[in-house]
Amino acid sequence: MAEQREVADFWFDPICPWAWITSRWMLEVEKVRPVTTRWHVMSLAVLNEGRDLPEDYKKGLENSWGPVRIAIAAAERAKAAGEDESEVLGRYYTAIGTLFHHEKRPREKETYVAALEAAGLPTDLVDAADSTEYDEALRASHKEGMDLVGYEVGTPVIKVGDVAFFGPVVSPIPHGEAAGKLWDGVKLVAGTDGFFELKRSRTRGPIFD
Repeated sequence: MAEQREVADFWFDPICPWAWITSRWMLEVEKVRPVTTRWHVMSLAVLNEGRDLPEDYKKGLENSWGPVRIAIAAAERAKAAGEDESEVLGRYYTAIGTLFHHEKRPREKETYVAALEAAGLPTDLVDAADSTEYDEALRASHKEGMDLVGYEVGTPVIKVGDVAFFGPVVSPIPHGEAAGKLWDGVKLVAGTDGFFELKRSRTRGPIFD
């Protein structure tokens, strides 16, 4: 009998380096625990609409719409074709995240096309970057994730069973059994009734190894 795998729903915005690290950790978790990650889209631009933010952060959000719009367009097209939306999103996220966070490519059309090509997806999806056609679906996906944990946090959001949480925020990426042990611990504390927060100041930046 095949081992039953639990599903971890994961909401991401591809521009966030911390979410990228957590997503790569989840791929490590899948190797050592019976877990399958199901990918969803959220948007830091949507989350921060109307907030009083530093000007440099606001400017950074201005060109964050393109990557998430392309992601949701790819998911919607996959759904219409009867394909696995999560699998498509996973491929796109790996491609665009690699270009953003490892290769330091800019948020522009050439980067998006390169990501779509690397993910084996139609390059005409790049047109969604500057379109509002899929914004309703994007906002719905965003709301689904954020409603689970509240709007004082960001990305990523993970839901497994009846438990949902923001994070974990970790650097560098845990590998092997270290990844599995972190998963076990996160599930344990997040599943404790009345548990809300465990935090300390960051002493290092994102390490993508």
